[in-house]
Amino acid sequence: MHQRLPPLTSLRAFEAAARLLSFAGAASELGVTPAALSFQIKSLEEHFGGQLFNRHNRSVTLTEAGVALLPGLTEGFSQFERAWQRALQTTNANVLTVSTGPAFMSKWMAPRIFNFTQQYNDIELRFSASLRLLDFARDGIDVAVRFGYGDDADLHSHALGEEWVTPAMSPALAERFTTPQDLLEAPLLIDDSIDFLKPRSDWVAWLKASGIAADSVRGAHFSNADHAIGAALSGAGVVLGRASLIARDVAEGRLVAPFSVGLTTTGRWRFLCREGQQTRPSVAAFKDWLTEEAKAVNPLREGREFIDVETL
Repeated sequence: MHQRLPPLTSLRAFEAAARLLSFAGAASELGVTPAALSFQIKSLEEHFGGQLFNRHNRSVTLTEAGVALLPGLTEGFSQFERAWQRALQTTNANVLTVSTGPAFMSKWMAPRIFNFTQQYNDIELRFSASLRLLDFARDGIDVAVRFGYGDDADLHSHALGEEWVTPAMSPALAERFTTPQDLLEAPLLIDDSIDFLKPRSDWVAWLKASGIAADSVRGAHFSNADHAIGAALSGAGVVLGRASLIARDVAEGRLVAPFSVGLTTTGRWRFLCREGQQTRPSVAAFKDWLTEEAKAVNPLREGREFIDVETL
């Protein structure tokens, strides 16, 4: 048994195999042959002076020593990766990697990117649109725009404004369904992506805020908000749209939001970055631009009566 540390490659091979409990899976993850991975693990066990794996006919398990070794290695390699990502970010001061959801990307961010690049042509934006909450350090994210409640601990968080919902439909449908009561006969489009909000900001809640009792509604369900809005744009039905996502289509006449009631939600859009990064020039520029662009929804507020969903 040697007191000095073994080669990093053999530790990496062990960590992957121990985490997956599969030599073949670890070889695939690391991009090496199974024979090469087995050689690295055998070399590590020789360096250690004992077995780290129990070999069975079709599987492997960890020995007591292997169990003791795995957690520290996993955490260590995670720290290496985070440190490497932070180092890379210092060499790309004017490159911003932005994480946000697909709906916000397609309905809000994408139509406005040109405005940002015109103002800040020295900043290169790279977008990652995913419903998965990416990790700032592990995934190399500089900033994120997220909706909901969120655990923003250890992050700089800046609210981009109140979110609310109101029915929106094509101009042709707006001629047929002219009152909130009419919507009980309309083809409704249901955005399930905000079902996590408590209290629910859904059709039943909006109808109640408009003085209409309904225990439930029926309609086509969509897991993504942009898909529900896309169906409304095609004339397929009436969507209970989030203001930030429908404001541009309403302003440009593709959708109509004819009813006065706006139902406020308990979720919020937030700009996020790692604490301390908000003063980095490119991050500060993007934050200021987002804050200003978020005001584009303000015209949609005019003439509306807002009802807090928590008062219903």
